[in-house]
Amino acid sequence: MNQMSKPRKTEITEKLRSEINKVVSKYIDQGVAELVPGVLFVDEVHMLDLECFTYLNRALESPLSPIVVFATNRGMCTVRGADIVSPHGIPVDLLDRLLIIRTCPYTIEEMAQIIALRAKTEGLEIEAEALVALSSIGDRATLRFAVQLLTPASIIGKTNGRSNIVLADVHEADELFYDAKSSAKLLADNADKYIH
Repeated sequence: MNQMSKPRKTEITEKLRSEINKVVSKYIDQGVAELVPGVLFVDEVHMLDLECFTYLNRALESPLSPIVVFATNRGMCTVRGADIVSPHGIPVDLLDRLLIIRTCPYTIEEMAQIIALRAKTEGLEIEAEALVALSSIGDRATLRFAVQLLTPASIIGKTNGRSNIVLADVHEADELFYDAKSSAKLLADNADKYIH
């Protein structure tokens, strides 16, 4: 009975969308309204399928389109929903319309600053030697893994009666957990011991 009293949700049709766009454009032309484009940030863009890219391609052609930022760490890979291999997993026709920003890996010093900031944000005290060790782990594995080790290292320190993270806590946490690269290598080296 409750289902019947709820209002129905309908999909916005192309006709309705174009009518709304006409009214908004009219208000902008008359100076009644101002268009302030938003920003759409899409992380792991290589996970989108061909249908999503088709929609985004069309949406970018609209005068009301937002600024779109795509992020990915993939090189050549297959576009989902198609048998197309393309740079970053983005269809070439859309890729041609993008400005690609070159990024560089963090240095160990930059990682130390980031980890120190994260520790401060989480209210954790960390000794300089422990910070250097976490930065080295970030260089060997990933910055994300090094930051994730802050919590177990802090727990190890508290278990040992300290309020701060010391070098031994970082080493113990690093021995307890695998980063993605180490885990993949372990699985590859021992593939015959696992069920396929």
